[in-house]
Amino acid sequence: MEPGTKDRITEAALRLFSEKGYLGASLSDIAKQVGISKAALYKHFASKQEILDHIVARMDELDTERSQRFSMPGNELGSTAAYKEIPAEKIRAYSKAQFLHWTEEEFPSRFRKMLTLEQYRDSGMAELYQKYLAGGPVEYMASVFGEITGSEDAAWQLALEFYGPMFLLYGLSDGGMDEARAMELLDDHVSRFIGQIEAGKAR
Repeated sequence: MEPGTKDRITEAALRLFSEKGYLGASLSDIAKQVGISKAALYKHFASKQEILDHIVARMDELDTERSQRFSMPGNELGSTAAYKEIPAEKIRAYSKAQFLHWTEEEFPSRFRKMLTLEQYRDSGMAELYQKYLAGGPVEYMASVFGEITGSEDAAWQLALEFYGPMFLLYGLSDGGMDEARAMELLDDHVSRFIGQIEAGKAR
């Protein structure tokens, strides 16, 4: 199905935000990219902030859809007791899906690049960067691992050990690392990590 005008505006805006930065792209730029007048754009969005809000809402929808597809706990802290029962292969599959989500899928990949560009120039973007790419994922994983370890300090260490290499691979992927090689490294990392967790449970 052909995307509607509102979706086309959103996608064009994110494309420009990821290339020129949120602050560097104007509503006129967005309208031109879509092939409509600025007045026509205003029929769908009253401001650039409203477009950004729509982008963020779409990202939240994608996160929920992905969690549901892999039967993973949601992002709400304290909802992760079921994680203890998730088999290792599901953790592996979900980790790969997360990596591809942020590096290969156009919408989230551009969202990540926009936040990376703007995090030092705009406090609102810095908050979004932390929520989606830095503090948020680590806090979520610490909550998850807290159910396994029973120790807040140990859970945070596990969260850092798990997420740190994934985060680094995002940057290596941006730098041109072959996707197959990146996925191989990710798979090795997840295997080692699962082995570490299982060894800890056995002790």
